Amino acid sequence: MPNRLETYRVEAYNTAKQSENKMHDDTVARRFGFSGGLVPGVDVFAYMMHVPVALWGRDFLARGLVEARFIKPVYDGETADVDATEHNGLLTIEVFSRTELCATGTASLPTAAPVVSLGDYVEVPAVAERRPVSPAIFEVGKWLGTTPRRWAGQDATGYLADVRETDPIFAREGLGHPGLIQRVMNRVLVDNTILGPWIHVGSRMQLLSPARTGDEITARAKVTANYEKKGHRFVELDALVVANGTTPLAHCQHIAIYQPREQAAA
Repeated sequence: MPNRLETYRVEAYNTAKQSENKMHDDTVARRFGFSGGLVPGVDVFAYMMHVPVALWGRDFLARGLVEARFIKPVYDGETADVDATEHNGLLTIEVFSRTELCATGTASLPTAAPVVSLGDYVEVPAVAERRPVSPAIFEVGKWLGTTPRRWAGQDATGYLADVRETDPIFAREGLGHPGLIQRVMNRVLVDNTILGPWIHVGSRMQLLSPARTGDEITARAKVTANYEKKGHRFVELDALVVANGTTPLAHCQHIAIYQPREQAAA
């Protein structure tokens, strides 16, 4: 029988009010028809990951599989309820805010992490000079890199506070939250082009090894799709996120609207 877990409730926080992506700015977001600046999808994803981490602990951080689609915005200061039902080893996860379904996803715990070869993912640096976004920037088959990033000390603690994560496993064992991997996936876009307002719409992440606080994290990403749908321009990425140049942390697929129709038509 399906087992409904206790609702995990979060007071959402927009960590990106000052970011380059003005979809997180109240004034700009309202021009696109939203009520205010959007809480980043990667942070909503982090709220969702609280449930499988609470259920499976370090095992999930080492080999868990999780995916999510973002349907409607979560706004700063609003309550986000993360509901989950477990059935036959699969967690079905939904995020509600303002009584609306904002995100859906699943999580599971494979018996072992798949074996991934570093050599299958080409390591390239982020571009030396970013240029304004265009379809040519995300040519299918192109490899993209990121500027190395670390979260250590206060940065790691601050991140946990930002995503309202109170599970003691991260501080107790010196582990990095998997939401940091999603932030690096966003950087594949931001480090390689100058974007206007844009929206992260979905991700799938197979964890391969626990991240550690202070790891230097990069992504090796390949553009797998670039298309127009309902006036929006989408990009899809397939990437290996790596710690310290040697340890695969996660295999990720990432989908974003890099030019909303209002921008694409301009």
